[in-house]
Amino acid sequence: MSIRQIDTDLFNCKRRKTVVVNVGGVNIGYGNPIRVQSMTNTGTMDTDGSVEQVLRIVNKGGELVRLTTQGNREAVNLGSIKERLVAMGCNVPLVADVHFNAAVADTAAKYADKVRVNPGNYVDSARTFKHIDYTDAEYADELKRLRERFVSFLNLCKVEGKAIRVGVNHGSLSDRIMSRYGDTPSGVVESCMEFLRICRDENFNNVVVSIKTSNTSMMVTTVRRLVNVMASEGISYPLHLGVTEAGDAEDGRIKSAVGIGALLADGIGDTLRVSLAEAPENEIPVAKELAEYIALRENHEPIDAVLSPDFDYEEPQRRKSNAVGIVGGENVPVVIGGDVDDADVTSDFLASEVRVADISSAVDGSFVALDYASLTAENIAKIKSLNNIIVVASSAHVNPVGELRALVHKLTIEGVNAPVIVRRLYNEKSVESLRIKAAADLGVLLIDGLVDGLWVEDSIASATELNAIMFGILQATRARISKTEYIACPGCGRTMYDLQGTLARIKTATSHLKGLKIGVMGCIVNGPGEMADADYGYVGAARGKVSLYRRKECVEKNIPEEEAIERLLQLIDNDRNQN
Repeated sequence: MSIRQIDTDLFNCKRRKTVVVNVGGVNIGYGNPIRVQSMTNTGTMDTDGSVEQVLRIVNKGGELVRLTTQGNREAVNLGSIKERLVAMGCNVPLVADVHFNAAVADTAAKYADKVRVNPGNYVDSARTFKHIDYTDAEYADELKRLRERFVSFLNLCKVEGKAIRVGVNHGSLSDRIMSRYGDTPSGVVESCMEFLRICRDENFNNVVVSIKTSNTSMMVTTVRRLVNVMASEGISYPLHLGVTEAGDAEDGRIKSAVGIGALLADGIGDTLRVSLAEAPENEIPVAKELAEYIALRENHEPIDAVLSPDFDYEEPQRRKSNAVGIVGGENVPVVIGGDVDDADVTSDFLASEVRVADISSAVDGSFVALDYASLTAENIAKIKSLNNIIVVASSAHVNPVGELRALVHKLTIEGVNAPVIVRRLYNEKSVESLRIKAAADLGVLLIDGLVDGLWVEDSIASATELNAIMFGILQATRARISKTEYIACPGCGRTMYDLQGTLARIKTATSHLKGLKIGVMGCIVNGPGEMADADYGYVGAARGKVSLYRRKECVEKNIPEEEAIERLLQLIDNDRNQN
């Protein structure tokens, strides 16, 4: 489905209209602020530890807190945690995270303010990557079984006055969905829609929806597809946004800001979580800055623009451009930056040496400065008369994504195939703010395939920091791979080992393996599924035990944690030597 077939404005940031969902007194949806939330990584039976961590999250500005509920006793203990928090004057809504056991969801509905269920394992058994050939009648029987069980849960939530989240993770699609739809965006969306149709039919509207993957481009385009399908079927539940297994530090922040920011730019998203493999309270400032930055675009000066007829919102392809040296065409997007000693973030062009001409003085072979207002008929004719130029596009609009999109779509419509480098000048108070905002602004343009290079400037950051941000954005969108990628979950009460420390040690040992994707997962909920996207996986299997994966194949089971990193490195070395 193309964007031309739906009511979405890519140039003007307008919040998607949704029903309003009440979660323990906090309203989520259209007309309300974008809510920020996090999840504890304590065991839910650890009442003291969980209460302490919830308070840290709330003190940072978290508006909802999720806790894992592996079984009924954890679900029941949510009540004790809630009582303790209320007695301390903290009324933050608590969300139960349920996997594998529908009965636990029933119990959690009595104690939590919202219950998250995962369609991949709510009724279907745990994913085994086995193909099952269903007849249409057999598949219909499976859906009937799902409906009967889920309706029972919805009725309980109605009685208790509780909300739910239908939260699909790409890494935990069921074998049933995989067998019918494959490992595709359509399969992810259908896994979600099976549950949403039941909610609609049962007139249960206290529903928040999420689709998460560790691949930002897939996350963005799959949520776009979901929103389109929901609209076509008369469903308008609010959206929870997040990039699952984003990792930690700079990479985790950039990856999250790219994926979440791309959707917020189109008015999609009502609550969000930035998933970092760090202390959970660290997620909140990042999430707040991202939400507040996009909120500045509300009621902005309208941008009058037209979509290129070749653009497909759900399945964007890179814009066809002429190759000018190493810029455009089939070349990877370039970086214009500073002179640095770090070979991993060496820019393709030094900013100090790039001379950018105004359109009035441009000649063949120029870097030519353009903004949307300068695309007059006269200037477009001038651009067409030049050869081998590179457009340097900029925007000072409060909605830079919309205006830069407008510029590139206008060039495409006019038949201008010059490559486009986006130049953004920021004036932030910290490098942290810069990387969040730059990732939110520029990532979506790369996902949409509109640009051929990045040029970010800000006096707050060193040349190395600026280059690292640009290469990080390119890596996060997989437009250009320049380093090892780590698909790492944030950890929760299900985590079987010291995830943060282990991730740090694995990064130290493997950071030189450019282009390799390594998954570091706390448990089996998403671990095996996300291994399908990673080259190698390190997954908690039991307390003190780890299983190693080569893509989605488990190659070593239940090895002692103290041996696991060395065994992972041996596995990688053996494979590289054989190749």
